[in-house]
Amino acid sequence: MLFKFSLVAMISSGLMVCASATAANVTKRASLAQVITSCVKPQTAALTFDDGPYWYIYDISKQLIAAGAKGTFFWNGNNYLCIYDPDSVKRVKYIYGKGHMVASHTWAHKDLATLTFDQIHDEMWRVEQALQRILGVTPAFMRPPYGSYNDLVREVSFQRGQKMVTWDFDSGDSTGSTAAQSNAAYDALVARHPSNILALNHEVYEQTAHVVVPHAIKTLQAAGYKLVTVAECLGQQPYQSVVAPQT
Repeated sequence: MLFKFSLVAMISSGLMVCASATAANVTKRASLAQVITSCVKPQTAALTFDDGPYWYIYDISKQLIAAGAKGTFFWNGNNYLCIYDPDSVKRVKYIYGKGHMVASHTWAHKDLATLTFDQIHDEMWRVEQALQRILGVTPAFMRPPYGSYNDLVREVSFQRGQKMVTWDFDSGDSTGSTAAQSNAAYDALVARHPSNILALNHEVYEQTAHVVVPHAIKTLQAAGYKLVTVAECLGQQPYQSVVAPQT
């Protein structure tokens, strides 16, 4: 009888320990950043541009502004060019000054899903610090390179106060599409006429800047879409904070 009682006690105790551990795990479960895959406001289209700031950014901006439109630029810190280069700093200030939205695309365009917790933080922090120093803004949105992420990436993004943005239309400029093919993709998109559009483009390609962008602007506006920033198409604020630039 004593053995039977001890066994029951051990089992009961084990169950209590397991129950407590489970509750603790639930309590410690990390909060994950929201992943945004599309706009929400009807008849809006957000043209987004990755991998800059780069040479063609002035031409892209001028076309958007001439059409009464704004774009969103997801920038790296050190990809095609370094964001601290004097010419890059001028581009960053120019785009922000024209009322376009700027956001994080991480420092070195690494696949975040392959990195550790600390490495992900570092990739995000470096480009945020650059935008704080140059513009005084802390971005509220980030785009993971290659659109690649996991729950660890979402956890870090949440801790850094950022929502993650992907896309629902890819112009294909970074995956081998010619300018003609990208234009045809925009034509097919408009023919389907979704309620709203979150379009991925890359500012580092000359054909995108000089052939695809003007076609996209003309085609989308002719179909009745208002070309706005990601924050505008979501009805949210683009930055966590805006203060005086640093050095």
